[in-house]
Amino acid sequence: MRALQVTEPWGLDRLDVVEVEAPSPAHGQVLVRMRALSLNYRDLLMVNGMYSRGSAMHGAITPFSDGCGIVEAVGPGVTRVKPGDRVATLFFQNWNSGPARLENLSSSLGHPIPGAGRELATFSQDGVSKVPDFLSDHEVATLPCAALTAWRGLFEDARLEPGDTVVLQGTGGVSIFGLQFAKAAGYRTVITSSSDEKLKRAKALGADHLVNYKAQPDWAAAVREATGGVGADFIMEVGGAGTIQQSLRAVRIGGHIAIIGVVAGAAEGFNPAVLIGNNAKLQGLSVGSRAMFEAMCRAMELHRIHPVVDKVFPWTEARAAFRAMQAGEHFGKIVLEF
Repeated sequence: MRALQVTEPWGLDRLDVVEVEAPSPAHGQVLVRMRALSLNYRDLLMVNGMYSRGSAMHGAITPFSDGCGIVEAVGPGVTRVKPGDRVATLFFQNWNSGPARLENLSSSLGHPIPGAGRELATFSQDGVSKVPDFLSDHEVATLPCAALTAWRGLFEDARLEPGDTVVLQGTGGVSIFGLQFAKAAGYRTVITSSSDEKLKRAKALGADHLVNYKAQPDWAAAVREATGGVGADFIMEVGGAGTIQQSLRAVRIGGHIAIIGVVAGAAEGFNPAVLIGNNAKLQGLSVGSRAMFEAMCRAMELHRIHPVVDKVFPWTEARAAFRAMQAGEHFGKIVLEF
């Protein structure tokens, strides 16, 4: 069978399709024939050798945490799924429910566990979940990381009510899922982007307020204006240090900022006095559990929420897909198909 592998000294030019031995499911494992993958910024960091959780990256790595596939075979002791079931991979293979713990967060696909970027892959039966029939394979592949991150931030960690204002930074996967989920829940939405064209697309999805942060770098002022000077109840902070100062100025007293990425870099200083002064909550967020994923899927089925898949590449053209991500060409998610 074929698999995607990246090797030291890392980089897109080191990402190749290679021939490897097909795996067999051991006790408690399932064998899945992959049908689609989706890209996350984490995958790009991993391919470039800039990602590590716990153990350092060495040797050859099969990337990708997010995929959709069909169960082809099961090992002894498997009861959760059967051959023929369509499943999504779960970002954390060992986080079924409850609060995050070290053993949960040390079980992520791609690193340290070999990822979904292969024609056939084995996973723990606890590390896959059956998915709604109304979603396509491409759409299912976008759910494990970006969708679940947005879901957890809005509905598991924050205490929001209909009519509250949420800010979504940019138009990547997490923010677009956040927009869709927020609209379904009756929240008022503010979305930022440097592209007027992408803002128009966000408006078509139901965004209430649009802010071009290139034209208005002080986008916190626009959030304050949209909320009558009060500030946002919730901010999905995807930029990290590059945007955190604006988020701190835009959040209301007692509001919630969910830190889910460092796309804008991590060099800017942070002044905790601002956070103390407005009694806001700043919380790091790393995807979520299987129980959260399954709750999210039930809500998506109820509201018939379709993920936004912007670009699709053959899985053997992963390099081109990553270059599109680097160029910021996408709105929503980029998918690889088998």
